[in-house]
Amino acid sequence: MFERIRVIAIAATLAMAAPQAMAADKADGLREAARIIGDAQKIVGEDGIQTTEQIELGGIRQTINIRGRHRHNPILLVLHGGPGLTMMPVSHMYLRPLEEFFTVVQWDQRGAGRTYAANDPEKVRPTMTVERMLGDAEELAAYLRKRYARDKIVLMGHSWGTVLGTELAQKHPDWFYAYVGVSQVVDIQENERLGYAAVMQWARSQGNAQAVRELESVAPYPPDPAKTPVAEQRKILDLQRKWLTQAGGYLWRRAGDHYGDVASISPEYSPGDLQAWGKGLDFSLESLWPQLMALDFMDHARFDCPVVLLHGRHDLNASAELAGRWFEKIQAPSKKMVWFDYSGHMIFEEEPGRFMLSLVRDVLPLTTADTQASR
Repeated sequence: MFERIRVIAIAATLAMAAPQAMAADKADGLREAARIIGDAQKIVGEDGIQTTEQIELGGIRQTINIRGRHRHNPILLVLHGGPGLTMMPVSHMYLRPLEEFFTVVQWDQRGAGRTYAANDPEKVRPTMTVERMLGDAEELAAYLRKRYARDKIVLMGHSWGTVLGTELAQKHPDWFYAYVGVSQVVDIQENERLGYAAVMQWARSQGNAQAVRELESVAPYPPDPAKTPVAEQRKILDLQRKWLTQAGGYLWRRAGDHYGDVASISPEYSPGDLQAWGKGLDFSLESLWPQLMALDFMDHARFDCPVVLLHGRHDLNASAELAGRWFEKIQAPSKKMVWFDYSGHMIFEEEPGRFMLSLVRDVLPLTTADTQASR
């Protein structure tokens, strides 16, 4: 979680910095690419579902996108990471194959993406709490179960989304066929400590004097939240994430991805939505950071629904070491840990085929008996 993504978000608005004529040509080209992708991926079967709409959750308008090839398939509710890093604008690249097996629900959370754009940020700001956002997720899960007449759905969180997902699955286990934790968050303070130590070790092994110098300048890390202003904490976090990314702890053996570029050709997002996306990233992290530093699930590992964890072996954003320790402590009707040996934090980007295979092979069977009984 806490991805260093403000830089890649700029890719969505690069045209604004170019000469006007060139910017217009580029913007037109991106929109035409988005139109083509949207048309090519349009769900045309009589029993399919494809809709993007706003519903009220927690007293504000929030945007959801629902897509699936077959209406009888189990529902997969996706809780995106960040906080604020919505998956809706990149789902056309990374999640479309899942729509053959699940009805996939994307949700721009409070303060993020199209939901950020649909509300007055200053009115929403006082409500940006983990508790309120958990309430939003709870309302959405209940809404989907009622709307589609399902006793259970599949709940999947990525990174920050695993914070909401863990708490929701533990609170309402009877609502879910399974909880799927992708790049699972466990203990924020320990996560940051371990990540810093690993990046410092990398910097020294590489003889990277600049990295060592900059990392040493923010020691001890993480900063004490009680003694460090939030703005300063975020600057320190950005510096650590800069070198964590260089060290391959975000994407394995890659120092950058194309998340922003992929979003810029999204059929679900307009140019205005993309600008709101960037603003929502900053807004969400600024609002939630002080609360997140207190989160620790290490001693909260009891689930009354099946649990599947999907984790990159090289992940330093959400520590692979901590996820492995936590998995050993999990008590659940069934549990499985799937390691992605060629991934860091963004496994659906880095190993998309194996990601889909894991959900179809390890999660879908958990829904089979109930799904067949409901037909």
